[in-house]
Amino acid sequence: MISAMENLTRREFMMTASAASLAAAMPALAAQVRQRVFVASNTPNGILAYDWDPATAELTPAGVAAAFDNVDWVTFSPDRKYLFAAAEVNSFNGKPTGAVASYRVEKGALRQLSAQNSAGTGTCHVALDRTGRVMLAADYFGGSAASFLVTDGKLSAPVWTEHYTEHGPDPERQPTAHAHFASFSPDNRFAYINDLGGDRIHIYRVDTATAKLTPAGTYKTKPGAGPRTLHFHPNGHTAYSFNEMASTVDVLEWNKADGMLTLVKNIQLLPDGYHGPTGGCDTVISKDGKDVYFDNRGDGSLYHYRADVKTGELTAAGKTPCGGKTPRNFVLDPTERWMLVANQDSSNISVFARNPETGALAESGKSFAAATPMCILFG
Repeated sequence: MISAMENLTRREFMMTASAASLAAAMPALAAQVRQRVFVASNTPNGILAYDWDPATAELTPAGVAAAFDNVDWVTFSPDRKYLFAAAEVNSFNGKPTGAVASYRVEKGALRQLSAQNSAGTGTCHVALDRTGRVMLAADYFGGSAASFLVTDGKLSAPVWTEHYTEHGPDPERQPTAHAHFASFSPDNRFAYINDLGGDRIHIYRVDTATAKLTPAGTYKTKPGAGPRTLHFHPNGHTAYSFNEMASTVDVLEWNKADGMLTLVKNIQLLPDGYHGPTGGCDTVISKDGKDVYFDNRGDGSLYHYRADVKTGELTAAGKTPCGGKTPRNFVLDPTERWMLVANQDSSNISVFARNPETGALAESGKSFAAATPMCILFG
């Protein structure tokens, strides 16, 4: 008897073999499509690992990536070889400060390289400059900031620290300074520390060789606004400072010569007559700069604006429920077809479909369990 394989022409055999090979490779291809996601968790299991499937918008738990207490923020080095974390603790290494740590990323796993004390308690944010040599940390409760020199992923002890003394008019929310966010200018020459308690953004010149900062100026917000975060638009001259207490956005013009910020427009997120809770938190900007999103923890919503790419001017485009309670951080996945929201007080991550043409988010989405999620980082 002649087998069916023997009856195949060479071309038919090659096509059959290719199909069989492709079928055999499908599980491996599917695995390659999946992407590792790290989630900062304000628990003893400080960094959680998940696998993300952009085809199905599924998050699959992959265990604890690093047990480092009360992690509020995680970020990568520019080459993505190292991950850095901020821990909102009241003491570390026997000192009354928060903590920062660095890890080598090894095939989706984390291996700790270093850990250091920050300048004060409640370390809530860290940022890396574009050279990967300078890391900044902001301490909420300590009202302080620190810089560290990074060498092969390892953090030095703080090389520069500042303890702020300004405070705002709100006796409950602003009795002292509250450093909340660190960032760098588009040209990497200046650094910015948002001080929610002092109603100002501190501006510094950066020495990337030493990681030391030198005062360069200050941007002052409206009293009681509480500036929480600062994000630069891809156009290279517009920045958005999100005010937590007022739930407003300061649209700013960045001056390349001296690093100063100038108010262009103040945008009120909440509708006229709103008297409920407020709590502006974070900002997301699409890669092409056409869409800008803000989250308000007070009403649990994501606010969508269309941006003029040249001027950075914003036009309201929509509002979406966050899918949980207290949206702390939110991010677009690498395809920008999905928005993921870390809902701190409901311990879940919501996933919403996004229209890549209009930037609009779906009204509802999927939900995945995550213990007190604070920040989402795609590997």
